[in-house]
Amino acid sequence: MQMPNLGVLLLLVLLAAPLAVAWRPWPPRNGTGDASGLGASKKFEGSSEFVKLEYHMGPVLAAAITVHPIWYGPWPVPQKRTIRAFLRSLAPPPEAEARIPRPSVAAWWRTVRLYTDQTNANVSAAVTLGAEKSDARMSRGARLSRMDIQAVVRDAVAARTRPLPVDSGGVYLVLTSPEVAVEDFCGQVCGFHYFTFPSVVGYTLPYAWVGNSARRCPEVCAYPFAIPAYVPGRKPESPPNADVGVDGMVSVIAHELAELASNPLANAWYAGSDPSFPTEIADLCEGIYGTGGGGAYTGQLLTDARSGASYNVNGAGGRRFLVQWVWNPVLSYCSGPNALDQ
Repeated sequence: MQMPNLGVLLLLVLLAAPLAVAWRPWPPRNGTGDASGLGASKKFEGSSEFVKLEYHMGPVLAAAITVHPIWYGPWPVPQKRTIRAFLRSLAPPPEAEARIPRPSVAAWWRTVRLYTDQTNANVSAAVTLGAEKSDARMSRGARLSRMDIQAVVRDAVAARTRPLPVDSGGVYLVLTSPEVAVEDFCGQVCGFHYFTFPSVVGYTLPYAWVGNSARRCPEVCAYPFAIPAYVPGRKPESPPNADVGVDGMVSVIAHELAELASNPLANAWYAGSDPSFPTEIADLCEGIYGTGGGGAYTGQLLTDARSGASYNVNGAGGRRFLVQWVWNPVLSYCSGPNALDQ
């Protein structure tokens, strides 16, 4: 697919700010088999070609954020380490951040922190990895509905042994292994976020779900580390942690955490008239990972000289990751710390 005309795109932004172009990372198929256009298909919550991002007076996650992973299904230790390393990279202590090369995950999170609520409180600069819970036996089964995800959260916070804490800054991240099928997974979504219902969980808690697509649809949810068959001549990027499924998950986790922080109760930052199907700050930049990104083009990425892997941010412990950009409310366009114009 051809790159978008950046001059036209810039003109549209200047004339219609804060309108934004929301690109998808893959060209969807239509009835003729032509994959050249952008259609209505999307794999994250919400999206449209032109949207107006607005603030709807609700809170952002301004208190210190503690991310509690819930590992549902069998998870190998190396895969857990990769995801933990990303979560620890969002807001490391200053002395640790100073040792991380630029561009960093923490610099990516600083764009998310630009979002404020009606009290002028920003999204929190403090993000820590909290207590974890594992359900390797898949006590809710290997096929989950969206409401089942809330039940998984309830099981974790109400467990008889070592329950996850319920605190003001807690965020509950349900991560399903490749064995688990989740409603709409691969067909419509790669991840989603919402808040739990007191009638189900006992509390109103912000949570997100992200699935490992390695065995089901890596070409959909782990793009660009896997490429759909209907995109001819395109080679997949090499994953920075040598794991297509988990490296793909990291970008989806970043996507959902950014939106959860800026729209935790579905009444803060989003575009569109329906809060149950919003277009949020990561949806606006879906498929954009570097300068010039859009359509089926990721934008300019960094390459590891030894492994040839593609990445755009550095993290803790020498890790590297590829995460999509998010909408910058100050610049009024998609932005990331690896942009060539900064």
